[in-house]
Amino acid sequence: MAPRTHPTNPLALAVLALLFERPMHPYEMGVILKQRHKEDSIKLRYGSLYTVIELLLKRGMIAARETAREGRRPERTVYEITPTGTEELHDWMADLIGMPAKEYPQFEAALCLLPVLPPDEALALLRQRQKLLEQDIVVLAGQIAGISAQNFPPLFLVETEYRLALMKAEQAFVAGLIGRIESGWGPVELWRGIHQDREATLAKLYRDYGGAPMNSE
Repeated sequence: MAPRTHPTNPLALAVLALLFERPMHPYEMGVILKQRHKEDSIKLRYGSLYTVIELLLKRGMIAARETAREGRRPERTVYEITPTGTEELHDWMADLIGMPAKEYPQFEAALCLLPVLPPDEALALLRQRQKLLEQDIVVLAGQIAGISAQNFPPLFLVETEYRLALMKAEQAFVAGLIGRIESGWGPVELWRGIHQDREATLAKLYRDYGGAPMNSE
């Protein structure tokens, strides 16, 4: 039997996790995700939420439990997780926690194309990014400290702590990169040459390095 593939939308994982707690209707799911600030980690759109629910229904991971109406409000269908959904939730979580996966952050994509920008402009933008990261770190650290002071269980803040750690690591990397560029890393003269005489500089680069990135081993 071929291994089951997981849905690609992390919002599906969030729906399964919510229904693991108890049955609920889609609107309630959205409200709870916002109340718990999970949209900081999982992209939330109500249109996508209903699409995800339809997908999970088709795969037999959730089922409609009941449809009810409160006053003049539209009918709302309450969903519950199925045994198949519970198994999927466990296996998907195990894969995500235990198996590192290659992701494609936008900043990394920009870094791999950094020579497109002149070095002086790149430096200015990196300094801007560093400043914004420092501000975000202060804000997020303050939020964590404020919530922790209320004796909130740290288990439910772990993704925020992870986000803060990533911000700090990125800030340190950006600061180091700024320092290297300022000291001539690149080398900067070759980098400037790409913008002063692109054809000649790239021809020399291809000749000397075979078109490969300069940091290749």
